[in-house]
Amino acid sequence: MRNVAWSVVLLCGLLSCTGWAQENASLPRAPGAQTFSLTPEPGSFTEPAIAVNPKNPQQVVAVYQDNVHASYSVDGGQHWSAAEGTAPPNYKISGDVSTTYDNKGRAYVCYIAFDKLGSFNYWARGATRNGIFVRRSPDGGKTWEKDHFVVAEQPTQPGIPFEDKPVIVADNTNSRYAGNLYVGWTRWRIADSQMVFSRSTDGGKTWSQAVEIDGHPGLPRDDNGAAEGFDAAVGPDGAVYAVWSQDDDIWLAVSRDGGKTFAKARAIIHTAPIMYAISTLERANGFPQIGVDEKSGKLYVSWTDYRNGDLDVFVATSDNHGKKWNAAVRVNNDIIHNGAEQFFQWLAVDPVDGSANVVFYDRRGDPPELKQTVTLARSTDGGKSFANYAWTTEGFMARADVFFGDYSGLAAYGGRVYGIWTESPNPPAKEKPAEQPVKKEEVKEGAAQPPAAPEKSDEKTPPRPGLRGTTVKVGVADFGGK
Repeated sequence: MRNVAWSVVLLCGLLSCTGWAQENASLPRAPGAQTFSLTPEPGSFTEPAIAVNPKNPQQVVAVYQDNVHASYSVDGGQHWSAAEGTAPPNYKISGDVSTTYDNKGRAYVCYIAFDKLGSFNYWARGATRNGIFVRRSPDGGKTWEKDHFVVAEQPTQPGIPFEDKPVIVADNTNSRYAGNLYVGWTRWRIADSQMVFSRSTDGGKTWSQAVEIDGHPGLPRDDNGAAEGFDAAVGPDGAVYAVWSQDDDIWLAVSRDGGKTFAKARAIIHTAPIMYAISTLERANGFPQIGVDEKSGKLYVSWTDYRNGDLDVFVATSDNHGKKWNAAVRVNNDIIHNGAEQFFQWLAVDPVDGSANVVFYDRRGDPPELKQTVTLARSTDGGKSFANYAWTTEGFMARADVFFGDYSGLAAYGGRVYGIWTESPNPPAKEKPAEQPVKKEEVKEGAAQPPAAPEKSDEKTPPRPGLRGTTVKVGVADFGGK
């Protein structure tokens, strides 16, 4: 099969892959498209997130791992500066970051921290101390308070769970719960996985005891069947809508009392398996995101799966607070069944103009399925259709010898859209990309050590000066007046 596959690739190259090239070239550039590098030199930088300050939309904060890093802009993304003091000093490793602003304009970064992982993919087995933490910035992301606040923490002792993949959201509405903060995450236990949730009503200083909201536990291994991929959005009335993946379904749980209690969770959208392997990546996923139009209350959910053979990005909507969901709409507009992969999507609904925006990696212009560009899709008709725009045009490879992360990020405000993603520097023309991926246990999300000198590297492939690792890029697009 490998020889046949590469014969097809060679033939495609000889024929100039005209159809593919035309399809990729047909994408218009996103209006005002710009990109900025937050990490000039490659390193262990992955899984970024980004947020816009609703009290001052010129302020934008971007976060990424390893360990916890933050950069900020005070001019709508035109210039970026690195912040200091974001990583916890009392843990060896920190990551799985997410970020938000509250209704007072304070920035937050939420992250996991631990000293040593448990068994590969079976993270609760042999777990050492770990937890979920939140750190605040009173000035929108420039400076960060010295101490972080504990959302949930596990001391080292036999049988403890491992807390993983948190997402933080804020209630910035005019509801009775305005100012509340919410964090949801996966709790890996020896026998199962739980989707758990905590709330803060005092600006992140204290957090409620974590409660299970999934109704039934998932499998205990970090793979299909687990309860994983939490995301949440707050409706105009303060309702909290939480989604995640489990058992080839997207699940929804709703709280109407400021996160105190949740109605019984239920499966709302059936998907193909949400975790999968694709060329150059050992593992990828299509975990869902949820967004809400703050004026109409319309809900949007995005995800990626391979129901069409190759990976596509989808969005489904609800006009009645999540009770009923409309049929899924395919977001990427390339030819169906063409074999091109679109993956690592992220959704953001603009609170000002109500547009639904989705960013994703896009391989429609690379028939060997080795390189991707970044595409921005946008809907202004309530999710019925999506226009696709090229955010980047030069393809880059997700190198098999470095960890590429599990997701990207997106934020939108007033027609201005901010994307954040991971790239790998392209190798020199004479260098062939690595064919064998590094074992997952060496590169689990949040687990990579800060960039080390070559003689101290514990990975099988020796570092390559100037190429080793990944970089984090921010994209800016402006649809104002369009």
